[in-house]
Amino acid sequence: MSLSAQANPASLFYAGGLTATLLRQGLRLAQLMGPQLGGALALRLFCSPLPPKFLGRRSLPAPWLAEDWAFEGSQLRAWRHAAAAATQRPRVLLVHGWGGRASQMRKLGEALWQQGLDPVLLDLPAHGHSGGWSSHLPQWRRALFAAASRLGPLHGVVAHSLGAVAALSAAARGLPVQRLALLATSAPPATVLSWFGQAFGLGEASRQDLRKRLERLSDGPLAQFEPDWLGPHLHQPVLLIHDEQDRAAPLAHAEALAAVLPDCRLLRSRGLGHRRVLDHISHVDAVCAHLGE
Repeated sequence: MSLSAQANPASLFYAGGLTATLLRQGLRLAQLMGPQLGGALALRLFCSPLPPKFLGRRSLPAPWLAEDWAFEGSQLRAWRHAAAAATQRPRVLLVHGWGGRASQMRKLGEALWQQGLDPVLLDLPAHGHSGGWSSHLPQWRRALFAAASRLGPLHGVVAHSLGAVAALSAAARGLPVQRLALLATSAPPATVLSWFGQAFGLGEASRQDLRKRLERLSDGPLAQFEPDWLGPHLHQPVLLIHDEQDRAAPLAHAEALAAVLPDCRLLRSRGLGHRRVLDHISHVDAVCAHLGE
């Protein structure tokens, strides 16, 4: 099925109801006052995770212990196994997607610990127990570099959805990591921006203003997140896991990545959607096998 024939994936993150209706009306009014105001308000909404992080916040139970790291005037929350300090294991960083939290990566983290690795589960900015109420992909990329700076060179990164895009971008820019395992990788920002604009009725002028604002945050064009740019800059072995019925991140984008990455395997599943891919036993086993090679 073509992407155009599917429901707009942005609707899964900005569901209907009174809140979404009010947001659309507010953006329409802002655009009447000028595309720059429309773009500014759209950026604020685009960078604000919904629902708010406190509604899904979960602390990890023992043996996971919380660590807070200073980051850009706020803090990042990381979760590590209680016995990690007494071991010298290869470290693996696990990161969630937009609107997610570190606790979603717990099953994968426990499996990696049993395999002899040192998993570190990270709440990214504006998510879970980390600071801030708004964030964006370039800041997530910086958070991955900050984590690697604190933890040392990484044996692997396991990432979900938008976190996977951040991991790809960071690795392409020199993140010290040996292997990547990416589940339900999100579409590139330019595509997500198009979905967002359609969902909220952004006119072309406001869309272009929003894109320029995002490119200023990204220190360059959004093309840097596209498969054609990433492919020549990535040399690590990459495992892509993607469900054929993922409505939030259509399979076509994972296939485009697999076609250009020099050392990549794409593992397809069916019937799990966007989030259940994280916990399926065959996927957990595949991630462990990939990072254990």
